[in-house]
Order: sequence, then structure tokens, then C-alpha cells
Amino acid sequence: MNISVIIPNYNGEELLRRNLPKVFDELNSYKSGKTEVIIIDDKSSDGSITFLNDFSKTHHDFKLIINEKNIGFAPTANKGVKASSGEIAILLNTDVYPEKDFLTPLLKHFINEKMFAVGCLDRSVENGEVVLRGRGLGEWKRGFLLHQRGEVNKTSTLWVSGGSGAFRKSIWDKLGGFNELYAPFYYEDIDLSYRALKSGYHILFEPKSIVVHEHEKGAIKTKYTPFAIKTIAYRNQFIFAWENATDYSLQFASCFWLPFHLIRALVAFDWAFYLGFFEALILLPKIIKSSFKAQKLFILSDREVIEELA
Repeated sequence: MNISVIIPNYNGEELLRRNLPKVFDELNSYKSGKTEVIIIDDKSSDGSITFLNDFSKTHHDFKLIINEKNIGFAPTANKGVKASSGEIAILLNTDVYPEKDFLTPLLKHFINEKMFAVGCLDRSVENGEVVLRGRGLGEWKRGFLLHQRGEVNKTSTLWVSGGSGAFRKSIWDKLGGFNELYAPFYYEDIDLSYRALKSGYHILFEPKSIVVHEHEKGAIKTKYTPFAIKTIAYRNQFIFAWENATDYSLQFASCFWLPFHLIRALVAFDWAFYLGFFEALILLPKIIKSSFKAQKLFILSDREVIEELA
């Protein structure tokens, strides 16, 4: 089975210097097919390009793609997958590195042709502590999909992270990859996984495939203010609900609870919620178009998808 490791990068020179050699160390031990590494630079302003050009001189099967302008995570990742040649695309963030022998347990599940994606156990370093992540749960409540971290003692999951997950390229292409309406970041991996589940494909969490995630050193928290991050998160929460909720009960709930959410945000002076809502509203024609396209592949209801995780 041929694999492609795809690493989107924005101003990650320090992280690349530390983590990229560890990625190649793991790939060098893989003997069951061809491997390649593709790094897509999203118009970095640090020394990333210089480092990567030097690094490419001493490593085989390494490709560097440079965006002409900063376009965000989803479009950048999509470019990387499109340029890849492997049957399986493994997406890794620059602030992530694999622990020893993470490939074998990750890839064994793809013997099932309906398996779309498998997620890793993420040892996330947060405020000096290690939090185990990688398995996601969610429920529809008051018009939104509320997602949360799941315990890592089960393999069922609602999504596979775009920062540390393996995806079957043929199904990725059929689903259209990450929805670029979510750019610059957040919800694109939840959205893709949810669409895959509703389309009848499988996703899993594999606790034996381990990566370390230096969460607070990534590009998002170094480039964006907390208010901007919060606004984007709210906007994408609306986009997800409007695009993916096809059960009539959820569509009704979205309309019914909207005044409540707006009043609560007003009382709390949560202006990021209002800004996120209006930014999503501007995108509504594109969201509707995207929703109709996605629904052509759906064979399961929202209720059926959520119930399978119970």
C-alpha cells in the first residue's frame, strides 16, 4: 500500500526542523509500499522555505508546493492531497510528530474498502500537561452539533483529525475533500468525517497509532487573536449546521433556537457570536449549494450517524 504524508505549513520553521526528521525516520521503516512526503507552504514569512529547500537536497520522495498567497488550512491540505500519488494520504500538522511504529496499526484498517479514515491517539501537550485526544464525540443540541473529546478506550469516533489522520484518497476525491468554506481553519475535518459517515463510509480511532501534538506551538495561536479564533469557530459552527443537518427535526431546531442564541450572546456581550453569525449568513448561498452537492451521496440520516456512536 503506497502512502503519502502531507504536511501543510505556515511559519513552522522551528517545528519543521524538530519534527520533520522524525516523520522520515518512521517512513524509512515502512516496507509495504512506496512513500512520499508533500509539504504545502501557505505563504510563510519565516525561514520555512529556505529550510525546506535545504532539507529536500538530502531526502528522497520529498515535494514542496508553495502557495502564491495565504489561503488557509482546508485549501492548502486539498492541494496536497490532489498532488499526492499514494492510496492513503496521511495528514500531519507541523506541530505533530509520530511516535515509533505508528504506521502499522494505522494502516491495517484499510483492508476494508469502505474504510475512509483512521485517526491517531494524540498526546496533546497543553499547559505543561499531556491530554489524550483523537477520539471525538458529538450530539445535536439546540440547533448545533456540540462536539467533545471522547475517552480513548473505544475505537468509534465522529471524526478523524485533519492534523493527525489517514484518509483513503479515492473516497476523499469522491467526497470532494475538505470544504473550503471553513477556511482558514476549524471544523473542516469534522465536516468531512460527518459527510463520509452519512455517505455510508467508515471511520475509526486507533489508540495504538500515537503522535505527539505540541498544541500551543501551532500557527493558529501565534497568528490569530483569541477574538478572531472565537469568531471563526462560531461562523464555522453555523456553516456546519446549515450544510449538514438534513433531518427535518434538526432544521426546525436550528430556526427555533436561533433567537435564543442571539439573545444570550447579546446579554453576554459576546460580539464574536454575532460577527460569526453574519459572516456565515453572507456565505449562505454557497452553503446551500455545497449542501445540495453533499446530499447526493448521503444514505444515512443525522440520527442514524449519532446513534451509532452511543
